[in-house]
Amino acid sequence: MSFAVTTESRLTTVDVTDRIAAAVPDGLEAGICTAFVQHTTAGLVVQEAEPRLRGDFESFLRDVVPDEGHAHDELDGNADSHLRASLVGPDVTVPVADGELALGTWQSVLLVECDGPRTRTVSVTTVGENRP
Repeated sequence: MSFAVTTESRLTTVDVTDRIAAAVPDGLEAGICTAFVQHTTAGLVVQEAEPRLRGDFESFLRDVVPDEGHAHDELDGNADSHLRASLVGPDVTVPVADGELALGTWQSVLLVECDGPRTRTVSVTTVGENRP
């Protein structure tokens, strides 16, 4: 199963928890759910979705990786996006318990856009034990 996410800014986060949870099949009692963003300039992270923290996370990525001054920029001007996405990683794996994502109280799955605005594809795969 996959779904599209359209972003509106160059560097932003989008809460995709509900869309990933919707991909957990009915009847899956226990297992794992892996979400994977199929792009080299976006990533996924499990983190709190509080707006100020999301802004702090975006600022952190800007501070760690400068916007300019990278060799790849000669090709298409987005080396910063590739580097930021590599820090985040393209996937997350979340346990499934009692048919639902077993996230902690404050945990959400965020898509981290590093080269927007764009439309991104997130692929979701689940494996596990079905209810009898």
